[in-house]
Amino acid sequence: MRKIEDIHELRQIQIGILDSVHHFCEAHGLRYFLSSGTLIGAVRHKGYIPWDDDIDIYMLRRDYEQFLKTYRDEGGVYKAIDPQQDSHYYYTFAKVIDQRTLMVEDETEGYEIGVFMDIFPVDYVTDDLQERERIFKEKKLLYKIRRCKISNSNPLQSKLAYFVYKHWPLSVKQIERRIRKLIVLDEPTRTVCNMTEAGPKIKGCFPAEDIASSVDIEFEGKLYKTMVGYKDYLERTYGDYMTLPPVEQRVTHHFEAYWRD
Repeated sequence: MRKIEDIHELRQIQIGILDSVHHFCEAHGLRYFLSSGTLIGAVRHKGYIPWDDDIDIYMLRRDYEQFLKTYRDEGGVYKAIDPQQDSHYYYTFAKVIDQRTLMVEDETEGYEIGVFMDIFPVDYVTDDLQERERIFKEKKLLYKIRRCKISNSNPLQSKLAYFVYKHWPLSVKQIERRIRKLIVLDEPTRTVCNMTEAGPKIKGCFPAEDIASSVDIEFEGKLYKTMVGYKDYLERTYGDYMTLPPVEQRVTHHFEAYWRD
C-alpha cells in the first residue's frame, strides 16, 4: 500500500466523494447541505479551512434514509456505510467511503474504513427547551452505552461505568432502536438539530426554516448545496464564524491513509 502523505491528495479524494454524492442527490431529488467546518470554509475561504482535512454534510432525516437505501456508485469506487445496518460500525452517523483507500483511526478498532465524507441526519426536535434538555441527556447516556458495547477498549474515564455499560442487558440493535425512538419525531416542529453522538450541544439547534430549501455555494472552485439560512445556522452554532481562531487553534487533524494495492 502507498501512504497518502499530502493533505491536498487526501482532499482530492474527499472531493471525489462529494461530487458523487452531489450528482446522485441532484439526479434523485434528494437534498443535502454543506455543514459544520466545511460550510465555514465555503463561506470564509471558498474551500477548505486551510488547516482542515474533512468534509461534512447534513441531510434531513427523510432524505438521509432514502439516500442510504438507494445510493449506488456505478463505478464501484464509493460506498455508503449505514450505522443502522452494521452493528460493528463505531460511528452513529453515515459515511461515504472511497473503497480504493484505507483510513487508519483509533476509534474504529480494526474496522476497516476508507477515506470518507461524513453525512449527518438532521431531525426535528421539541420546541420545549426543558424537554429538549431531558432528551439530550438521555441520548448522551444511550450513546455512551452503545459506544461501550462496540468498543474493546475503555472509551470512558470511569472503569466502573465502562463495566456497567459493557454488560448492560441490551444489544446494539436494541440500543439503536431506543435512540431512534427518542430522537426521530413523527411530526415537524419549528426546530431541527444534528442528533447523532457527534452532534452539537443544545445551542447547535436551529430554526427548521433555515434548512427548508437550499442555495448554491462555492467550495474548491465548484458549486455545491447548502441550507438557505446558513448564516443563521453558523452564527447560532459557532458565534463569530468569520473571525479566524487564534494561531494555536489552527491545527490539522492527524490522518493516516493509504491507497490499497
